Amino acid sequence: MQIQMTAALLLIIGVPLIEIYLMIKVGGMIGAFNTIFLIFFTAIAGIYFAKLEGLNAIRSGFTQLVKNEIPIYEIVSGAALAFAALLLIIPGFVTDTFGFLLIIPITRKIFINAISSRFNKEKNDGIIIEGNVEEKKEKNNLDEL
Repeated sequence: MQIQMTAALLLIIGVPLIEIYLMIKVGGMIGAFNTIFLIFFTAIAGIYFAKLEGLNAIRSGFTQLVKNEIPIYEIVSGAALAFAALLLIIPGFVTDTFGFLLIIPITRKIFINAISSRFNKEKNDGIIIEGNVEEKKEKNNLDEL
């Protein structure tokens, strides 16, 4: 638990520090106005593309529902797109890079597979418990009438 809190604290402090450092470096190279324009442009363009990909995920989800299948990947993909939009709204170049990588379907699938493989590992160490289920029908008072 302590390690997770330390990692979260480093993430909360480290990401803004890296973003500020990169903004200063890029601003020194292309100018402050161009840097601000670039940050706004990436946010607007990213949100637009996140919206388009989100609509594609919804369309694909409805297709899965019509086939009577559960649209699990589409749900996870939609959540990843929402997170990508959040990353694109946050000003900075590192967050924008990760946001755009989540918007691209191929890289989004790679991220989702990498994260889901951590959750798909068997936790029961191969132990299988077998059993039978029997239904008992209880007698109702209405059955007697």
